[in-house]
Amino acid sequence: MHDGHHDVRRAREIYQTSTMGALIDGVYDGDVTIGELLRHGDFGLGTFNRLDGEMVILDGTCHHLRSDGSARIADAGDLTPFAAVTWFRPDTSIPVTTSTDRVAITALIDAALSSDNLMYALRIKGTFGAVRTRTVMRQQPPYPPLTEAAEGQQESTFRDVEGTLAGFRTPDLEQAIAVAGYHMHFIDRDHRQGGHALDYRLEHGVIEISSRSELHLSLPRTPQFLASDLTSESLAQQIHQAEGG
Repeated sequence: MHDGHHDVRRAREIYQTSTMGALIDGVYDGDVTIGELLRHGDFGLGTFNRLDGEMVILDGTCHHLRSDGSARIADAGDLTPFAAVTWFRPDTSIPVTTSTDRVAITALIDAALSSDNLMYALRIKGTFGAVRTRTVMRQQPPYPPLTEAAEGQQESTFRDVEGTLAGFRTPDLEQAIAVAGYHMHFIDRDHRQGGHALDYRLEHGVIEISSRSELHLSLPRTPQFLASDLTSESLAQQIHQAEGG
């Protein structure tokens, strides 16, 4: 496996398959395998074909979090309709020693950034007083748009749990390509449960930030993607609704 820290450009690159706009439109079948995805990074998030749960990648392992609460290591041949990965090497670390909610955590991160116009990979590790998550459910064709599919999502709250939040802070200029702002997934220390993070409180831990200035966007060549109309003027609103921001 290629390690991105040996290549300066790739060390600052996010590799992404498909776009958030396509996912919003119900394009839930992609043509990139997990094996291929992991050749481009050891850290990231996404989902699986048919919108079958949440994905979180840590230390080169891809975890599949399903709506029934189970978690497993994804097979190399599993496919993804949307995912973003990078080689994670922190530039900045911020210790958190007192109970801090999501709003205050994001304020700490925002204050540490060099620019609002770059992309950032974020890893928050520690003990959480509470993490509220949702997990999307496997869909059957014909696929509904994500705003409708998200209405049936399963929500869970994990309390007094050790684990990791992994994700990205993306500039507004990338809305519809990715999720502008913060997009984080959670997995517990034992890799048994987690999901898309809606809210959380960190009791103590560390925030790690790694800036990114390169985006490698790989567009699917599936019939569904090629036939989709991805020009909706309300994409930003739909993304906000679907992601629970």
